[in-house]
Amino acid sequence: MAALTPKGWAPLRAVGTRSSASSGGDFGRDGPTRPLPVRSRRSRIALRLAKILLALVVAFAVAVGLLFALTPSAGQATALAQAQAREHHIAYPGPPVPTYFAQALVATEDHRFNTDPGVDPLAMARVVVSWMIGRQDQGGSTIDQQLAKNLYTGGRSANFSKVLEQMAIAVKLSQTYSRAEILRLYAEVAYYGHGYYGLQAASCGYFGRLPDQLTLVQAAMLAGVVNAPTYDDPLVYPVQARSRLVHVIGRMAAVGYLTGAQQGAALKAPLDLSAVRGCR
Repeated sequence: MAALTPKGWAPLRAVGTRSSASSGGDFGRDGPTRPLPVRSRRSRIALRLAKILLALVVAFAVAVGLLFALTPSAGQATALAQAQAREHHIAYPGPPVPTYFAQALVATEDHRFNTDPGVDPLAMARVVVSWMIGRQDQGGSTIDQQLAKNLYTGGRSANFSKVLEQMAIAVKLSQTYSRAEILRLYAEVAYYGHGYYGLQAASCGYFGRLPDQLTLVQAAMLAGVVNAPTYDDPLVYPVQARSRLVHVIGRMAAVGYLTGAQQGAALKAPLDLSAVRGCR
């Protein structure tokens, strides 16, 4: 005789048995699902982040490729320097860059000049972030970037597109010319204040001597004045020029070009500005 159960009651199951997929319990096929393990969720998030990062890298590579394709060739640099020399009535090519001037310029303007690829990646990142937040940070320009600015963009970097253009050209210049050639081009087109363009004109104008005859302190002064040639003109603003000179000599010592004794001697050495403008 079949066992009777109260009306509406579900049949009893033996203790320890599992509910079949066809039973009407709360945890059947249509019931709630178990949450994904934490490790699985992390894997999916990591995969999504990797895809986003890959997309950003690809977009950056495309942008850099377009930037390189749309900017002028580095091969034009010598022709542009020659054109500027004619405009300023100076000889081209100028004399080789003396050691003291090269060391002072590198120490002050771009101490990683001999190893960087034409741009400073950290400075690049800082410039990009500054522009993104509405500031204009153009500091940290390498010598290659300054040369690109002077030769290709008329000495202007007033907007972000100009800065990017100068960066792209700087990399091209670095790949095309040796470090010595870059320094010579830079020295040839730089403005040194008091109407002097080019290293030879400045050397003769301020000191009455050719570049290879410059003393350490004279070469350091010329290397320092290119940063702010009007403000640091030693004939017009001797106090500011002296302050800048002290900074340059300090940088030369900081990067190892000068010993402490040489630094002290340079700071005591006379500048000997010439009363006669020009080399005899």
